[in-house]
Amino acid sequence: MSADTFRLQKVLETFRSSLNENKEVYVKYYIAGWQELVTFMNSLGNVFSFISKDVVSKIQILENFLSGESGSHYVTIQSMVKYELENDLVDLTKRGSHPESGCRTLLRLHRALHWLELFLERLRTSTEDSKTSVMCSDAYNESLAQHHPWLIRKAVGVAFCALPGRDTFFEVLNAGDHAQVVALLGESLPLIAEVYQITEDLYAKNNLLELP
Repeated sequence: MSADTFRLQKVLETFRSSLNENKEVYVKYYIAGWQELVTFMNSLGNVFSFISKDVVSKIQILENFLSGESGSHYVTIQSMVKYELENDLVDLTKRGSHPESGCRTLLRLHRALHWLELFLERLRTSTEDSKTSVMCSDAYNESLAQHHPWLIRKAVGVAFCALPGRDTFFEVLNAGDHAQVVALLGESLPLIAEVYQITEDLYAKNNLLELP
């Protein structure tokens, strides 16, 4: 199996590693988890490229922060938020001199993670006659759509119509037969949901959920 083959098991491992005992989220493993999810999206062809390309550029920004001179402040999402807010490094009300702050960059990933989590949860509980396009659209409308202009929403709706069937998704998830995939999703999704919720609560507490 080549290095760029997606494995659902790796998603489980990275998101499990991303939480420390104080329920802080390590940026390094959050990024690693996302890199796995990008591989998953890309293995389905170009359907998700509008999201995965954006995710890849956001991951790069966060990696640059991590390896930069202020990297120690970016070890966890909590430390990043504290550092950037204390040093006025976030554009809070309008686009300004920090369009690529860590807080704003991560918020974009955070929203996309919610969409994927909702979609994979629908996939986990789906039946043979469930349509992936419907599951994906419903998840999108509940999450990312609220933050996208009409034109993008329209394009996304069209793109989702081209999604392969449920069986293809189960194959791409690369975790054995249907029952094994469902079981592994059942293990992975609560972790992703927990990471999402911790981030959501942190951003809500600091009024960061609507960064421009």
